[in-house]
Amino acid sequence: MSASLLTPERRVVLSRRSLWLAYATAGYNLLEGLVAITAGAAASSTALIGFGLDSFVEVSSAAVLIWQFRSRVPEDRERLALRLIGASFFALAAWVTFDAVRSLLAGGDADASPVGIGLAIASLLVMPLLVRAKRRTGRELGSATVMADSTQTMLCTYLSAVLLVGLVLNAVWGWSWADPIAALVIAGVAVKEGVEAWRGEHCDDCAPLPAVDAATGQGSGCTDGCCTDRKA
Repeated sequence: MSASLLTPERRVVLSRRSLWLAYATAGYNLLEGLVAITAGAAASSTALIGFGLDSFVEVSSAAVLIWQFRSRVPEDRERLALRLIGASFFALAAWVTFDAVRSLLAGGDADASPVGIGLAIASLLVMPLLVRAKRRTGRELGSATVMADSTQTMLCTYLSAVLLVGLVLNAVWGWSWADPIAALVIAGVAVKEGVEAWRGEHCDDCAPLPAVDAATGQGSGCTDGCCTDRKA
């Protein structure tokens, strides 16, 4: 269904769902971050500590979504919310790059961390569910912000996989370099997504308006203001 055809009641339901998905994301990532940093400190694992700090970046992205959808008119906050999410992508990329380079230069002296491995597996189960729910909601609602936040959550899913591989390789074969190398790739993707969020290019995933609006007689290519300054 096009976002322009949503009834006011359905739009309220989707906005409320977006808000609760943001609350769920913030709550899970806060717990995840605390566990990861505690386990990382115990095992002297820079990868786990970095993963924990990344979880707090994800909390900041969810907080932006909560701020937007607690407004009576969430669309009015769309542009600023996208900019803030873009900034969280840049913060994520900066931290992951710093942590990966530090891990490569310092070498791998981390102990095996069963708790960290269990945490990475749990995140790989939970995060894709959140991503799927956010993308379905974002597309139907026509919200570039929700779509950008789903990409942030997807990047955290990738980092969970990177963390799991790194912890397992370190525990079994002592290959401490595998984790930071893969993390640098994730950082590059985060920069790309940050630029797109900052420019409002996540509108490619929004539901389009029909060619002509029945009320105004005018056409539009997107349900959100984030598309209005894009070149045709």
